[in-house]
Amino acid sequence: MIIDTHCHLYVEEFNNDIDAVIVRAQQKGVQKFYLPGIDSESIDAMLSLEAKYPGVCVAMMGLHPCYVKENYKDELNLVHQWLQKRKFAAVGEIGLDFYWDKTFTEQQYESFDLQMQWALDFRLPIVIHTRNAMQETINRVKPFAQKGLKGIFHCFSGSYESARQIVDMDFLLGIGGVVTYKNAGLPEALEKIAVEHLVLETDAPYLTPVPFRGKRNESGYLEYIVQKLAEVKNVSAAEIEAITTANAEKLFAL
Repeated sequence: MIIDTHCHLYVEEFNNDIDAVIVRAQQKGVQKFYLPGIDSESIDAMLSLEAKYPGVCVAMMGLHPCYVKENYKDELNLVHQWLQKRKFAAVGEIGLDFYWDKTFTEQQYESFDLQMQWALDFRLPIVIHTRNAMQETINRVKPFAQKGLKGIFHCFSGSYESARQIVDMDFLLGIGGVVTYKNAGLPEALEKIAVEHLVLETDAPYLTPVPFRGKRNESGYLEYIVQKLAEVKNVSAAEIEAITTANAEKLFAL
């Protein structure tokens, strides 16, 4: 069994063939699909997919940093209302993104801190999005990790030094298609990081692994990430699958 810990299967790219996408993934051994929340406009589609595939597709709830805009307080209020209403797998995806726009930098920090506190309050892990903000994100997480917060640095593509800081906080690294890219440097960063600190993800429909890079990603392509990780860690694919699945199950059972 393999777990896709991060996939946006509810977005419009999958509107015409989501059932086939899930069947293809299941045929490859992917048995669970964790769906990150983004903003208010994506909630209905995400919860509908979860309802269609109970126990298979599992929703998170959070405000993505790229959607922290003028109305961020309204968006955060909605996240908090949903967290009070029912159980979610995690608070996510949340974090810091200074790649596209730094207009709302302070509001991103505020939103991240608040959602990490909610994760502690509701006893949930977090799933972190960070882009062009790795050290800032690590620094922000540290005080919460010291209070017992756990989670995943989704789509990790940083250095060994960053990876070391993250696993020292007892957080996991989400490894996706980037590990298959020729000049990514990620295999080297992971060489000295034990598989016990890793989980698998696709971020579908984005970040498609080689050999399908440039096309729509889907959860069935996890096999290419498993193969590459097995090569990097010099272990069998079965071992990668077993350990990363156990890591994900332990985290989401919090």
